[in-house]
Amino acid sequence: MLDLSQLTTESRNPDTMNLDEMSPLEIAQVMNREDAHVIEAIHAELPHIAQAIEWATESLRAGGRIVYMGAGTSGRLGVLDAVECPPTFGVSPDTVVGLMAGGTGAFVCAVEGAEDSQALGVDDLKGIGISARDTVVGIAASGRTPYVAAALDYAREVGCHTVAIACNKGSVIGAHAELAIEPVCGPEVLTGSTRLKAGTAQKLVLNMISTGSMVGCGKVYQNLMVDVQQTNEKLVVRGQNICMDATGCTREEAISALEAAGGHVKTAIVMILNNQTADEAQRALAAADGHVRAAIVRNV
Repeated sequence: MLDLSQLTTESRNPDTMNLDEMSPLEIAQVMNREDAHVIEAIHAELPHIAQAIEWATESLRAGGRIVYMGAGTSGRLGVLDAVECPPTFGVSPDTVVGLMAGGTGAFVCAVEGAEDSQALGVDDLKGIGISARDTVVGIAASGRTPYVAAALDYAREVGCHTVAIACNKGSVIGAHAELAIEPVCGPEVLTGSTRLKAGTAQKLVLNMISTGSMVGCGKVYQNLMVDVQQTNEKLVVRGQNICMDATGCTREEAISALEAAGGHVKTAIVMILNNQTADEAQRALAAADGHVRAAIVRNV
């Protein structure tokens, strides 16, 4: 019988023992107070998170991928972060990959026993042709999910950088990874419901890894998402606004540059700032490995 009693994520919170007697306002207040502990827990892990960002950036620059693996809430958070990367940063859907125990169907309906399968974790990595260029990030609030632990072992054998994200210190998956990120947020408001503080902590860490690595790969200029995909009317306007913010041009000038650049925001920005044609701007970006700031400096 697995003993979960020693895990912080499974402990009872002394401040919410009368949760069932609280008013709606009291519930909101206590949850808000408890959520503040998440920020504190993340702060203590920032050096480890920075290392994960560095490895993920190296993988992307080498043509590799960031691969998230998890089960239940942790798996869903990995999938969520992965699917947001293409529209935000203009990368292909296989640049950041979210693998979940039980497959994509488990996102909306639990697949019983999938998280306990070590073979499934390994098979899922083999299924996407994992290579040493990839960075594999295992996610488990408890820190002991067999699916994740076995996948991390296999990824290390292949030569990947491996990162474990758990919400208990000295986690099992942390011991199976090259790097452990372990923000401990304290017992949940609702005992064992790790979709709460633990889930929030995991989401914050994933935000940092994906955003930080995309910054490192030139997907950001200043604090603008210059590779945003313009797939709807709102994002078309956002692309125009980004050009205007980055260059100080008028909307009409932004629209004209974007049309000449085939809708590519990054190219349009370099065209305006360097007073170049689309072809010249594309060559400047290529020489700068896609970094707008470097493409501008190179032209000065």
